[in-house]
Amino acid sequence: MIPWLDPHLPPHFPDTQQALQEPNGLLAAGGELTTAWLIEAYSHGIFPWFNENEPILWWSPAPRTVLFPQNLKINRSLRKFLRKDFYHITTDQRFIEVMQACGEPRKGQPGSWISPAMIHAYTGLFNAGYAHSYECWDSDNVMVGGLYGVNIGQVFFGESMFSRANNASKCCLKALVDSNLYRLIDCQMNTEHLINMGAQDIDRNQFEHLLKRYAINTHDE
Repeated sequence: MIPWLDPHLPPHFPDTQQALQEPNGLLAAGGELTTAWLIEAYSHGIFPWFNENEPILWWSPAPRTVLFPQNLKINRSLRKFLRKDFYHITTDQRFIEVMQACGEPRKGQPGSWISPAMIHAYTGLFNAGYAHSYECWDSDNVMVGGLYGVNIGQVFFGESMFSRANNASKCCLKALVDSNLYRLIDCQMNTEHLINMGAQDIDRNQFEHLLKRYAINTHDE
């Protein structure tokens, strides 16, 4: 049984060591999708993930997949592609559109967890300066890829990415790394795509140690 968080109380989460092993990382339910709740969650390495019309579920999976920016791997074909300069990248120009594109159903999936409520909540984070998007544009100025996530201090919590053209989301990830703004990129879950680009799994204790080191809990300042 996981705890139910009272949305009428100030945001507070149980110790992440109480997260379930199955399903991996499920920590709590309830609370609210407000800027205060989200900042409190991410400051402790916790994120919401749930289907539309279901209770809010909060997660802290272990191990945690992260990318140390200096470990980004650019293979030969991508390096060759980048030299041709097919795309240009912008930041924070189409946040809502990037979220909507990330929320489009993927092949073999009936829907997406990026619901209108999630878009509204993360737009609030964006307006408060805690969320960012990277947009990839082709030569016709059409957005062909993007990613978005949350930042606390020098940590970027990647939420989702999309690609409508070859290497578009990879170019956004490279731009994120090249910004030199972050010491740690949280990828949340292990995927072959991210591992191939240099991400790795670390245990929860190490992840939370890095959060204390790099994530400034700015809402308490």
